[in-house]
Amino acid sequence: MTAKRIFLVLSILVLASTATAQMRTEKPPLHGAHWMAITGKPLAATAGAMIFDRGGNAIDAAMAMLAATCTMWDTLSWGGETQALIYNPQTKKVIGIDALGVAPTGATPEFFHSKGMKYPPEYGPLAAVTPGTPGGLMVMEAEYGKLSLKDVLAPAIQMADGYPIEAQLVNTIESQKARIKQWPYSRKTFLVHESNGANAAAAPATTSGGPTPAQDRAVAAPVGGHHEGPYPGEMFRQPDLAATLRKLVETEQDALKHGKSRKEAIYAAYDRFYKGDIAKEIVRSVQEQGGLFTADDLAKWQVRIEEPLSTNYRGIEVYKLREWTQGPAMLASLNILENFDLKSMGFNTSRYINTVYQAMSLAFADRDFYYGDIYFPPVEPIRGLMSKEYARERAKLINPDHNEPRLGPGDPYPFQGETNPYKDLLKSWWSTANITRPASSSGSWIRPAAAQTAEFAPRATAAETRATGNQSDSYLETFYAGTTSVEAADADGWVISVTPSGGWVPAVIAGHSGVGLSERMQSFVTDPAEGPFNVVEPGKRPRVTLTPTLAFKGGKPFLCFSVQGGDSQDQNLLQFFLDIVEFGFTVQEATEAPNFNSFQMRSSFGNHDIAPGRILLNDDTPPYVRSELRRMGFSQIFEARTSGPINAILFDQAHGTMWGGSSNHGEDYGIGW
Repeated sequence: MTAKRIFLVLSILVLASTATAQMRTEKPPLHGAHWMAITGKPLAATAGAMIFDRGGNAIDAAMAMLAATCTMWDTLSWGGETQALIYNPQTKKVIGIDALGVAPTGATPEFFHSKGMKYPPEYGPLAAVTPGTPGGLMVMEAEYGKLSLKDVLAPAIQMADGYPIEAQLVNTIESQKARIKQWPYSRKTFLVHESNGANAAAAPATTSGGPTPAQDRAVAAPVGGHHEGPYPGEMFRQPDLAATLRKLVETEQDALKHGKSRKEAIYAAYDRFYKGDIAKEIVRSVQEQGGLFTADDLAKWQVRIEEPLSTNYRGIEVYKLREWTQGPAMLASLNILENFDLKSMGFNTSRYINTVYQAMSLAFADRDFYYGDIYFPPVEPIRGLMSKEYARERAKLINPDHNEPRLGPGDPYPFQGETNPYKDLLKSWWSTANITRPASSSGSWIRPAAAQTAEFAPRATAAETRATGNQSDSYLETFYAGTTSVEAADADGWVISVTPSGGWVPAVIAGHSGVGLSERMQSFVTDPAEGPFNVVEPGKRPRVTLTPTLAFKGGKPFLCFSVQGGDSQDQNLLQFFLDIVEFGFTVQEATEAPNFNSFQMRSSFGNHDIAPGRILLNDDTPPYVRSELRRMGFSQIFEARTSGPINAILFDQAHGTMWGGSSNHGEDYGIGW
């Protein structure tokens, strides 16, 4: 066969594989002309729809969804952190919202080292940064919403009074009950049947040994027939949390009665949470349980309203939050990939995967070393990191024939006219890496059966994985530490993308506030050699994986999207974006399309492990692609669904309508009108 014919056959195969991916969607796309509301749970999406029906805008609806997901413990709770991008159609500007908590007083490298810890812990009161989500919600509502706090919190208050709990959370509680029992307020809230013993009502047959796949694909089955936590469908009540939320509404309403404006009344509620009786109870209970919070830590914390970063990729302007998140790594990846003809490579061919994998490796290595809290010294070299010239130099390091497992941080300082003060640390950077390796001599990675069903929800911890003898999976289990996402848009042009997280089960609940505390301290390092910009310090924000996204075409909204999944977030969002821009997928097709994940970056969780050359592929990856990738030096693992799960809104500029998409696994859900 001639070279021309071989090329023609390969081109047909590439086009056929792309068409197949495009034709298959398990969930229908959403359509709307007036509004769109998408988030991590069906009930929470309904809360957004209720607010739209009451005359709220996209910000009001998003805040109602945020409050509902926190109340449902959708891999986050009220003491976690919230990050958002908002498009204001009145100013035609994109706004960044930084509602990430900070390390408390006394949280220093020396403190953790004195306790025998290399990093802050994954769980418990010492894992918590100060609560950020309540402040973020109230600031966004005050500044950009239309309704009252009473309106947007109403669905969450109803749910705190009692809602039918879903199987996913039920099984998370059961699998984490040993930890939950360490903390009295968490134990009281979650283990509602702990004292019932054998006299407790029998669990439904479908859940006695764990949920059916249809009930819950995202967590391992609970152990044993009797639940110490609630059963699926049981009314789950959180009276302490309901009381806290009502206090916020009472404060707002009282301020309105005394002549305060809508905005001033919401800020009065903000002050009660961070400086009043709610703050006092949080601080009291955290210190009782061994944490470090002080009243000053909460009172001094503030939400930051920022100008985000952006880059232009083939005429599309993409916006991400600043370098206190991992979001700029997606922008850096796009800058690198702009130097390649990705479309000609074909969707998910070995050449395409190898190129995108190495681009991400370069961008994430820079993330691991250079990203951190922009309000603390030293100043991150973000101008150099985001420059197109720097990206061109990084692109030259990509090997088209083989993965490069030792791609590390570059030197962006010359690209902003400066000298790198951390050259010595760069030289020793690889010596600080916690490298995980294949579990078999064949080079394949072995996963326990439970992990194979765990997909992208919170997974077993490193300690649990090591206890089962599967040490090679400790990295994978923390890599996907979860969150949720919230996307909303309306006919007036307001668009918001939110990626809240923190306080996932098993969270420490802060006394009678009902507020579950964050676990984000673990994303800090304690050794400057690992990353001089992200060393733990009181009052400092850890660099987070949370990363909402907005994209614009012709100066108008084009895409609003985000995803859960820890360090995989910007990997999945990058591929979702490329699926639409390079390969012409619809928004629903792109949310379900098979992605691949690299583990060639340092995990933001647990032991901050790195696994060079390790790649997650979809089960449907063709044998010839698998074989080529093995030849290129990749160690492969496989899952049936690898798309995120992503939530997204595409703005059909030709017709003035909205398309919504939500991945075909997990419990993410959307409603449009």
